[in-house]
Amino acid sequence: MSDWGPVFVSLVLFVLLTPGLLFQVPGRSRVVEFGNFQTSGAAILIHSLLYFALICVFLLAVRIHFYLG
Repeated sequence: MSDWGPVFVSLVLFVLLTPGLLFQVPGRSRVVEFGNFQTSGAAILIHSLLYFALICVFLLAVRIHFYLG
């Protein structure tokens, strides 16, 4: 049986934390902008740090596992 938990968690967080897709921190004119489809270097840095922190929480602290097969 394969553990698909890290794959699903990584995929969902990647889609949710893509800068400019759903939201962007920091935005170009405001602190948080929603659905603007534009990005900046600062937004990429902030979103990658959020992604890393949430991956660590979900995979190491919460230990999410999905076994398929």
